[in-house]
Amino acid sequence: MFVISMKSDKLKKYLIIAIACALTTIGGIINVVSTEASPAANVGGINMRAATAEERIAFFSQFGYDISEDPLEVKEVVIPAEFDETYEKYNSLQKSQGLDLSRYKGKRVKMWSYAIKNYPGYETADGTIRGNILVYDGVVVGGDVSNIELGGFMVTFGNN
Repeated sequence: MFVISMKSDKLKKYLIIAIACALTTIGGIINVVSTEASPAANVGGINMRAATAEERIAFFSQFGYDISEDPLEVKEVVIPAEFDETYEKYNSLQKSQGLDLSRYKGKRVKMWSYAIKNYPGYETADGTIRGNILVYDGVVVGGDVSNIELGGFMVTFGNN
């Protein structure tokens, strides 16, 4: 049997230090988790909120787009934990507009697709120009504007 004896003053001192270290560690973990889980609601002066239909419409209107009130498609998407070449290219598009999907690897996001009714040169092309947004925790974390026709295009939000 092994016995350690210590004065109560020293024991209190070590106990206080141990508690302070534990609280500091817990605080650091909480800070990292909360920072990682909450996307910025404002990027480069653009309001990224998209929790409601009104916020999603307002998001697109910041770029001058008039979109359909009802989405063409809503689905859940899992951002892959490892990006292949296609996702690397798509994330390059995101980075060019101040976003980065690598923060959301392995996370589930919601994808909303809307018809853009006033894209220059395609004003009469019903539903062929789409605004797609990826939403995590009520905030846009990625997306694009694309032409779904054969040989179409995919560009950033502000590229009109």
